[in-house]
Amino acid sequence: MECEGNRSKRLMTKCKSISSPWQSLKYYILYTLTLIILFIFLRPYSSPFDLLLTLTSTSTPPANARQDDGPVTFLPLKDIRYAETAMDGNTWFMSSLNDTFEEGEAEHLHFPSKASQGRLLCLKGRDARNGSRNSYALARSDALPEGSKLLPGLTFVSDTYYDYENLWHGLTAIVPFVGWSMKNRCVKPKRWILYHQGEIRSGMGSWVRQVVEANYGEEVQMESFEGEGAGGEDDTYCLEEAVVMRHNLGKMGEEKKLKVSDQVRCKARERCGVHGGGKDNTSTAEVNETGKPLIRMTLLMRRGSRSFKNASAVVNVFAGECKRFSGCLLKVVQSEELSFCDQVRVMTETDIVVSPHGAQLTNMVFMERGSSVMELFPRGWLELAGVGQYAHHWMAKMAGMNHRGAWWEPLADGKKECPDPKDDARCFTYYKNGKVGHNEIHFASWARDVLNQVRTAKLTEVPSENPNPNPSRCPC
Repeated sequence: MECEGNRSKRLMTKCKSISSPWQSLKYYILYTLTLIILFIFLRPYSSPFDLLLTLTSTSTPPANARQDDGPVTFLPLKDIRYAETAMDGNTWFMSSLNDTFEEGEAEHLHFPSKASQGRLLCLKGRDARNGSRNSYALARSDALPEGSKLLPGLTFVSDTYYDYENLWHGLTAIVPFVGWSMKNRCVKPKRWILYHQGEIRSGMGSWVRQVVEANYGEEVQMESFEGEGAGGEDDTYCLEEAVVMRHNLGKMGEEKKLKVSDQVRCKARERCGVHGGGKDNTSTAEVNETGKPLIRMTLLMRRGSRSFKNASAVVNVFAGECKRFSGCLLKVVQSEELSFCDQVRVMTETDIVVSPHGAQLTNMVFMERGSSVMELFPRGWLELAGVGQYAHHWMAKMAGMNHRGAWWEPLADGKKECPDPKDDARCFTYYKNGKVGHNEIHFASWARDVLNQVRTAKLTEVPSENPNPNPSRCPC
């Protein structure tokens, strides 16, 4: 700083600043670093409200608490720093906590446990639209947040990237809990708490709910922190014991998937009074009057999106091949018209299911191990749908079925007909809910091949290899 005028005069002194290039660079670097630090610190929060919530959501432990407990700090259930990679690396749900890995099992969190240092899981908030406004914390049982409510018994806490309405998505969210129960003395939860990307959900679709009830009983509660007896939106609930699943099937091993599928199948049949085994529950392979094995083929139809353009033509092709094949019995059913137990019964009595791609194919889990699946797609799916089109390939492997291939209706002249053919994502929405065509020659040949494969398998089937020799007794 250089001043003009008489330096002895402290008033009315005219000064001018002479800033060197180094000073300007120094202030610029300091300003930039400040912005970077603020960006990193504020990024997990979708609004200043969320930051304030985290900074102020602490409670003072009671006088009898251990001195090293410290305050209970709540963090957002949904960490938006991982919004772009929620399905790849670190999960955004309870992102500060590391999963427990056990060989062959789905990764999970368990409270209280050694991994949680004996602390309980506490939850706050019931926002159904913004998961970052719901929060979680860990607390010792003798130092719970002030005013919190302790929920007794075991609670299953699920977070899914998808939903609990769709059969396939719902089942893959439920299966890890069934597997955990099987490993832990068939223990049953007192309640479920459901989240979708950190947002609270109040229930499941009917089909998914009945799978849960078949395994755990109808008295299981779906807790959404609402209704009679519920507190305010900021009330805190601590769970006496909790198991958290946030990766659906995750790293569950193939053998464990088969065992859990056996359990789901067995409990559904038990709930519906349906016998498994050799269909008549007396033999491994039933035969007709000529001694040929009976092969039950089911056309599982659907309405609306991905239904058949000409359903009667498709039925005629498979009916014709079945009629020419000794021992083949064809059944045509409309999936929307079947109750849960109807679906269990139909699939238990099915050796080969033929169906368009869709949630209804999830019912394959109720067929016997080794049964067969034939899947059909509308045009555009092969080229544009990505890995999601193989969901029922994965389901078949998980449940011990044979996926006998798929048929994709080809594009007209091999060209995309969507308005914006260069944008695959937008183009797929044009084809996603289209209807399925047919190819009589291909369908007939395909049906013959699968019928022959199933007949050969039945003729060589060894009764002692039945994974559940006593189908009336479920693992749990």
